Amino acid sequence: MTTADLTHTLSRIRVVLVGTTHPGNIGSAARAMKTMGLQDLALVGPRHFPHDDATAMSSGADDLLGRVRVFDSLPVAIADCSLAIGASARLRSTAVPPRPPRAIAEDLPAMLAADDDARVAFVFGREKSGLTNAELDHCRWLLHVPRHHLRRRPRSKTCSRTLNRR
Repeated sequence: MTTADLTHTLSRIRVVLVGTTHPGNIGSAARAMKTMGLQDLALVGPRHFPHDDATAMSSGADDLLGRVRVFDSLPVAIADCSLAIGASARLRSTAVPPRPPRAIAEDLPAMLAADDDARVAFVFGREKSGLTNAELDHCRWLLHVPRHHLRRRPRSKTCSRTLNRR
């Protein structure tokens, strides 16, 4: 894949943040997106935007923040997307089938290559409660990112002794 092809593919991926409560998280998302080459950020009902905290946390992604589109509802934010993928740390009892990150990563490039007009939205929910089941119903896939691997592991005795010597 050439650089131009990659840029074109990435331009068809949208990140949607629903109900963001802290504007700094919007800026942090913009910074991470820019690092990955993503440019399409949409917000649904953010508590505060635009905001100085979003700009401060964007750290060089001010241009991306300047292009953010704010929507009143999730269906409007993803209306032009052929696939919406809702992210959740917990499995839900919903009609949306869960997909592991690896499966999505393997299927997405071929899907985008097959249809040059296809757009994909990755939808993320509120910081404290995530997406509601009603919001997930607007998505075709559920990106399940289990949180169990984020738990702190106990340090080994060797590691603890080394840290305690400092």
